[in-house]
Amino acid sequence: MKFTDGFWLLRSGVKATYAAEAYEVTAEPNSLSVFAPGKPMKERATSLNLGGLSVDIDSPHPGIARVRVTHHAGGTPPKGFEFPGEADAQGATASGSGKATLTTGDLTVTVTEGKPFSIDFAWKGRRLTGLGHKSLAHMALTDDAPVSAEPAGVAGYAEGALAPHADYMVGQLDLGVGETIYGLGERFGPLVKNGQSIDIWNADGGTSSEQSYKSVPFYLSSAGYGVLVNHTAHVSFEVGTEAVERVQFSTPGEVLEFLVVGGEDIKDVLDRYTGLTGRPARVPAWSYGLWLSTSFTTDYDEATLMSFVDGMRDRDLPLSVVHFDCFWMREFTWFSGEWDERVFPDPEGLLARLHERGLKVSVWTNSYIAGRSPLFEEAAAAGYLLHRPDGSVFQWDWWQGGMGLVDFTNPAAVDWFKGIIRTLLRQGVDSIKADFGERVPTDVAWHDGSDPYEMHNLYAQLYNRAVFEAIEEERGVGEAILFSRSATAGGQRYPLHWGGDNTSSFASMAESLRGGLSLASSGFGFWSHDIGGFEGTPDPGVFKRWLAFGLLSSHSRLHGSTSYRVPWAFDDEAVEITRHFARLKNRLMPYLLAAGDEAARRGTPVLRPMVLEFPDDLACRYLDRQYMLGGSLLVAPVMSPSGEVSFYLPDGVWTSVLSGEQVRGGRWVTETHGFDSLPLYARPGAIIAWGAEFTRPDYDVTEGLELDVFPGGPLGERTFRLVHGDGAVDEITVHVDGGHATAAFADGREVTVQLV
Repeated sequence: MKFTDGFWLLRSGVKATYAAEAYEVTAEPNSLSVFAPGKPMKERATSLNLGGLSVDIDSPHPGIARVRVTHHAGGTPPKGFEFPGEADAQGATASGSGKATLTTGDLTVTVTEGKPFSIDFAWKGRRLTGLGHKSLAHMALTDDAPVSAEPAGVAGYAEGALAPHADYMVGQLDLGVGETIYGLGERFGPLVKNGQSIDIWNADGGTSSEQSYKSVPFYLSSAGYGVLVNHTAHVSFEVGTEAVERVQFSTPGEVLEFLVVGGEDIKDVLDRYTGLTGRPARVPAWSYGLWLSTSFTTDYDEATLMSFVDGMRDRDLPLSVVHFDCFWMREFTWFSGEWDERVFPDPEGLLARLHERGLKVSVWTNSYIAGRSPLFEEAAAAGYLLHRPDGSVFQWDWWQGGMGLVDFTNPAAVDWFKGIIRTLLRQGVDSIKADFGERVPTDVAWHDGSDPYEMHNLYAQLYNRAVFEAIEEERGVGEAILFSRSATAGGQRYPLHWGGDNTSSFASMAESLRGGLSLASSGFGFWSHDIGGFEGTPDPGVFKRWLAFGLLSSHSRLHGSTSYRVPWAFDDEAVEITRHFARLKNRLMPYLLAAGDEAARRGTPVLRPMVLEFPDDLACRYLDRQYMLGGSLLVAPVMSPSGEVSFYLPDGVWTSVLSGEQVRGGRWVTETHGFDSLPLYARPGAIIAWGAEFTRPDYDVTEGLELDVFPGGPLGERTFRLVHGDGAVDEITVHVDGGHATAAFADGREVTVQLV
């Protein structure tokens, strides 16, 4: 949202109260308090008829500063996110020589007394960002304030989604020369957010729009810090737009709270951020394999489904999970939790037969209860559905006729919904696709009295948590996994998430990758997408290129809307490509399990923007058509009919995993690849672990384990961390001496190792 008319003026109908100077600064043992009047204090009489802002600074976690800015304190405090990693009494304060400081870990916050208003954030003495002149403000919209996209009005409202409020709080943090900004959830436009206006407001807009299923008010800076705006309601970001030297964020109300997260580099920032907001859970080994869906509106029954399973087996195509999309339930009844007996008369038997083939099962759900669902009357009578202010059940016909929304602020409704999920799990279901969760109305009353605007984004969190907990309670820690579409800050605790409704084109393939990289920059460790695109039917070329990309993502699913995604529906070569890359991924399981373990331990995503691994390489800051899979494999999906792809290799000698060719980095490279290939390069000095099994992902990674040591690494001894499917860890000592390498477990068992 934009409130100003250029550098000097405000837009029509906007009244601003800025923090003009740090007039009173108080240092408590673990916090700083600042009162900043709206004008510079020339004399005591200046205080008459003058408002101001109170700024309170403390630390919820080492290396993180929390800043709360209050205009009027008499209202209801805004809802913030849960902080599982919050610790009490962090930091130490000091004052003197006209300055006051709060030091927490290696982060120091310095308030300069007097004018102009100034607060700096520094990591080990290195300035990260700061608040300066007109950087904190309360904006009041007068009754005659025009609200529109025109220059005279307040810009930034999504028509039909948001209504203007009377008051807004605004913060602006410095944006340095050459500094680049990432994150803010799943965004399908350019990875670098500089120059973009972004609304944190979940919406079902598809991957080809500016809207997002997963809106996260957290951004990551190339300067080595992150910022979380701690509001679950609508937050508007202007990233170098309204004020080109700053990142601006605004939210309705009289209070603004944000956190500045410091770090050695941006990977360290994500570690600290997820240490506060929660780490991604460890996901089961079987989930890394290939998922095959029935697709959405296609006709299917047990015979159709088993023909797919048989077709995969007969063609030697590795398959791990079978997914039943919406029509496992009878039409007009979603969500009912009941199998459509017309096509699945024996669901328990069917699920058992799939398990006998070594397959896991996923089923589609959502938290919307259709008016014709057998669950609707029960839920409505018990008060489990969202209500309108007059007490009537909220219903509409969008998606499902007469549907209501489960009210997850009601503990009894949560238990009831979890019970339905448990019933499915006890029938033999292994995973839940927790779809939707974005179209949440604001003209409603919640069971716990929550503000409807604050619940719009947070609804996804409560929904996903309920389903995840039901699976974890039934299956155990490490066996729970979702396939969720909606999320907000902290949603990384309930993996995994997929990119939503894309189209069957190279352009949509690229925008899907940008969404995944943006989500990774927001603290999410595991991510997937619909291979081939959801809407429409891809031509064989698009499908085969997408297969390589999809099977080199953390999780891989074949899913469409109106057409099946079985490889033989395209051509024989698509079958070969599926086999090739599915086997490759299964053999990479020791490597992928280690990457997943790093996500669970440190919050480092499996699929990573290049800048995360190479923060000092300026060329990597803008790359959004390639990525690192884990810390050692570079992937550049081919997104052209010709097979030509251009990508950037950082400095050092990189080795093609598929061809063995060695290429000097520090430059752009252009290659042409057939459908059975793409740029897949091992990082200089990498150790890549390979398993012996290629038919499935859940196997003993120690059996037939091989280590490849790539050129460019140090000589001598290194420790390799081998992660098992159950989360257990073995340490392997690797010794490289000239042209020879050895490797062994701690108990002396030797490991096959070769120098590439």
